[in-house]
Amino acid sequence: MIPFDLLHRRRRRTVVLLAAGALLAGSALIQPSATATTAQPTESRAVAAPAAVGPIVWQDEFNAPAGTAPDSSKWRHDIGGHGWGNNERQYYTNSTRNAAHDGNGNMVITARREGGYNCHYGPCEYTSARLLTAGTFTRAYGRFEARLKLPRTQGLWPAFWMLGDGGAQWPNNGEIDIMENIGREPSNSYGTLHGPGYSAGTAISSRYTLPNGQQFADAFHTFTIDWEPNVVTWYVDGIQFARKTPADLNGNPWVFNHPFFMIMNVAVGGYWPGYPDGSTVMPQTMTIDWVRVSSLTSGGGTGGQITGLAGKCVDVAGANPADGTSVQLYDCNGTTAQQWTRPGDGTIRALGKCLDVANGATADGTRVQIATCNGNPAQQWTYTAARDLVNPQANKCLDVTGNNSANATPLQIWTCTGGPNQKWTLT
Repeated sequence: MIPFDLLHRRRRRTVVLLAAGALLAGSALIQPSATATTAQPTESRAVAAPAAVGPIVWQDEFNAPAGTAPDSSKWRHDIGGHGWGNNERQYYTNSTRNAAHDGNGNMVITARREGGYNCHYGPCEYTSARLLTAGTFTRAYGRFEARLKLPRTQGLWPAFWMLGDGGAQWPNNGEIDIMENIGREPSNSYGTLHGPGYSAGTAISSRYTLPNGQQFADAFHTFTIDWEPNVVTWYVDGIQFARKTPADLNGNPWVFNHPFFMIMNVAVGGYWPGYPDGSTVMPQTMTIDWVRVSSLTSGGGTGGQITGLAGKCVDVAGANPADGTSVQLYDCNGTTAQQWTRPGDGTIRALGKCLDVANGATADGTRVQIATCNGNPAQQWTYTAARDLVNPQANKCLDVTGNNSANATPLQIWTCTGGPNQKWTLT
């Protein structure tokens, strides 16, 4: 018998990314399936105080009539039976036989033993569904959670997970597994990070085990992450069981600083869960009561520098907290004028104020300043996989004026060009 850890080290995953245009036209986005690695015991490190949760920014309560398909304004379907990089046996469909509302406030993903499709191994033996928010909703930071009742049988692999948005090949854009379970471990849930240098068999993973022999198929349970700058924290039913920061990555890059999308699926078979056998009972269901995403207003994320052109820092001029103070480029010096936080609501903050586009303007060359946080679009910023800081209202990038690396050069917004004066690293 191959040891569990060696089995995972032998795993391989593939990714085929479709063009964005094809995705928006309704084609399936082909991505790797969720993975967990060698089981690790519940962590013994001190439990951090949970983040303060703000308003819900996205949700699906699944209150549609029985038999109806998932809301297409929120969910897309991945479709196909090519094995998904893990030698899985199911064909993912967009049929309501595999994903439909039950009329009782739930979405039900059903894995069935049935054919009718061609898979990578020949005629398919199983069907299931894989729902994702790629093309409908992506977000960096916040509380992501779902209340789920899991299936239970040999060979099943339900998951609630996230992939980094953007064009980079897996795992360079990152993967966050909020919940993974395999049929032969009905009491275990895994939380995992995948990125460059720590994917598949070397991913950073932790396990939660239900107490007293309980199993996840017996009742609903809530699976949660709080995702903040430089920290991801996992919970089951409000109990923290894992917390990961860049210090846990053995010197590998932290790639969880840009928008991700969510995925819900039930795989059948694969290298990790094994395959259905004589004990397997089908069909099996994962019942989803709700999925919610909330902003975070405080928590374990700590302030850090934003570095750019010539390795210099984004700096509040004169460390002056007054509204309207210019933001500039300056030698990094570790002062509070260069400590920026991203609390998960789209803002970037220093000295108790928000990074702000002056007067809410959208024109090239508009000055960037700090101002009292007020929730308006001039204070919203998105950090992209290309390392741009974009103000969505203007659809323009934070820019070092004139590509000038001298101290005290003011920052502005400008049409995104890909130039070095628009590239930023958040620490």
